[in-house]
Amino acid sequence: MTKVPEPTARGVERLRSTGAAAVDPLAMRRCVSRFATGVVVVSYAGPDGPRGITVNSFTSVSLAPPLILVCVARSSRSHALLPGHPFAVNILGADQIAVARHFAGADPNLAIAWAEGPTPSVAGSLARLFCEPWERLDGGDHSLFLGRVVGLDHREGDALAYHESRFTSLRAPRGWLPNDGLLEQERHMAWM
Repeated sequence: MTKVPEPTARGVERLRSTGAAAVDPLAMRRCVSRFATGVVVVSYAGPDGPRGITVNSFTSVSLAPPLILVCVARSSRSHALLPGHPFAVNILGADQIAVARHFAGADPNLAIAWAEGPTPSVAGSLARLFCEPWERLDGGDHSLFLGRVVGLDHREGDALAYHESRFTSLRAPRGWLPNDGLLEQERHMAWM
């Protein structure tokens, strides 16, 4: 385990003034890998048919208007094809590791089951959000794509997750809120 000194106000200021070169990219990757994320495939219509890319940098941004954000590496093939096109965010279930690996480039021969619709989406996904392009922002070696959600659906099941550079799953907590009135309770939660 690498010993990391406690941050000081002076040290934080030094990082701000000297820029990203002061942080080792590998050390940063190891550090942020401690944060568990969900796994999604961003799918879209490519010039030769449906395409997609595995992404773990995804978040809901706003409910009004309904906006989401995905981060796509500038080095990926999808980076040049995604701008200006409708796309779907396919939130993968725990049983879809092979799908995640396929769209990450690990298993190019896997046959993907595509769902019918105006925007290509992965059949069997835990949830799908259909988006129109909203805005593209610079994010260093990534671009941040904001999408306006125009349709969605979901199913029950456990989510595929990524933690410490490995796939795992997240079990939905059972019984932590009563089923009666769940939607009403969610409306009053301030976490989003």
